[in-house]
Amino acid sequence: MKKFAYVGCLGFIAVITTEFGVIGILPQIAEYYKITIDRAGMLLSVFALVIALTGPFMTLFVSGFDRKKVMLLGILMFLITGLISFLSPPFWLLMLVRILPAFLQPVYIATALSVAVSKGNERNKNELMSIVFSGVAIAMVSTVPFATWVASRLSWEYSFMVQTIVSMIALLGIYIFLPNMPVVAKKSYGSQLNILKQPTFIISTAMNFFMISAWFSTYSYFAEYLNKAKGLDSMTVSYMLFIFGLIGVIANKVAGRLLNKNVTKTTVFFLSGTILIPFLLYFSGNNIIVLTLIIALWGFMYSPSFLNASTYMISSVPNSLEFANSLATSFGNLGVTVGTTIGGWIIATKGVEFTPWLTMLFGILALMMILLRNYLEKHITDQTVKKKQVTLITKNLKYLSVITYQRFFTFFYCKEKVYELNEIVRMGNRFR
Repeated sequence: MKKFAYVGCLGFIAVITTEFGVIGILPQIAEYYKITIDRAGMLLSVFALVIALTGPFMTLFVSGFDRKKVMLLGILMFLITGLISFLSPPFWLLMLVRILPAFLQPVYIATALSVAVSKGNERNKNELMSIVFSGVAIAMVSTVPFATWVASRLSWEYSFMVQTIVSMIALLGIYIFLPNMPVVAKKSYGSQLNILKQPTFIISTAMNFFMISAWFSTYSYFAEYLNKAKGLDSMTVSYMLFIFGLIGVIANKVAGRLLNKNVTKTTVFFLSGTILIPFLLYFSGNNIIVLTLIIALWGFMYSPSFLNASTYMISSVPNSLEFANSLATSFGNLGVTVGTTIGGWIIATKGVEFTPWLTMLFGILALMMILLRNYLEKHITDQTVKKKQVTLITKNLKYLSVITYQRFFTFFYCKEKVYELNEIVRMGNRFR
C-alpha cells in the first residue's frame, strides 16, 4: 500500500529540511555569530554525530511502541527545534536545540521504512523504500533551496521558520492518514543484535560510512564552495540547490527501479560519482553553463546515496529491516559528521577548493568495501557448496554401507538357510 510510503516521505521531507536546511545558510550564521565557517558547520556535524551514537539504541528502545506515535513524536521534536531556532538564540542554545531532534531522527526513518514495506511484498520492497527516501530529493529541490532563498531575501532565521511549517504539515499528515500501528510481536534484543556478528553486514556498514563521508565532505559546504571556489552569489547558489534537488527527485526514482534489479551494480554506479565529480569540478573553471551541468550530474549521483546505502546494508541481512535501517542511518550520519569535520579542517588549512579531492578519497575506500564484500560472499558461497557436497557424499556413503551390509547379511543368511534345508533333505533320505 503506497499510501504509507508517501506519508513516510512527507515526514522525511521535514527531517531533511531541518537537518540539511542549514547548509545553504552556514555563511550567514557564521557572519551573524562572528564565528568561523568550520565552527558553524558543527550545526550539521554535531547533529549527525548524535544520530550516529544514539540511533541504534533509541531504535531498539522504541521497537515495542506504536509506530504511529513514534513517528508523531519524532516530527514534533523537529517542529519545536524550528520554532526555537527562529528566535535566533545564543549559539550554544541553537546548538542544543539542534541536538534534541537528532535522538529521534533515526527512529523516525527506521519506523517510516518499516511502516512503508509492511503492506508490500518482496518484489516492490525497494520501490516502496525509494518512495520514502525520495523525501530527501524532494526536500533538496523544494524546501531546502526555498529556505536558502528566503534567508537570502530576509535573514537566516526565516530559514528555520520554513522548517517549522514543513514539520507542522508532516505532523498533520501522519496524524490524519496513518492508523494506529501497535507492534504485535516484538523481536528480542538478542535476535536483533545477531546481525552485528555477520562479516558481510559489518563490511556493508563500512561502505555506507565511507560513501556518505565522501559526499558530505564537499556537499556540507555546498554554498561555501560555490561562493569561494566558483564565485557565485547567494541567490545563484539557491538556484543551484534547486537544480541539484530537481535532478535528485528523478535520480531517486531511477535508483529505486535499478535496486530492484541489482543492488550491488546500482550502488557502484552511483558511487562512481564520488570519483567523477571532483575531476569535473576541477576542470570546469567558472563557466556558469558548464558548472550548471556538473551540478545537475552531481545531484543525480548524490541524491540516492542514503537509499543506496540502506538498501546495500539491508541486502546482507534482509530479515532485520528495522534495526538494520537504524544502523544504516547512524553510520550514514557518522559519515556526515566525519565528512563535514574533515572537510571543515581542509577548508581551514588548505582552502574550500580542495574538498572535492577528499570526496574522491572516501569514494575509493567505499568501492574497496564493495569489492571485499563480494569476495567474502563468493568465499562463503564456495564454502557452503563444499559443505553441501561433503554432506551429500557422507549421506551417500552411509546409504551404500547400509545397502552393502544388508546384501552381505542376506547372502550369508540365505546361504545358511540353504545349508539347513539340504541337511533336512539328507536326513529324510536316510530314514527312507
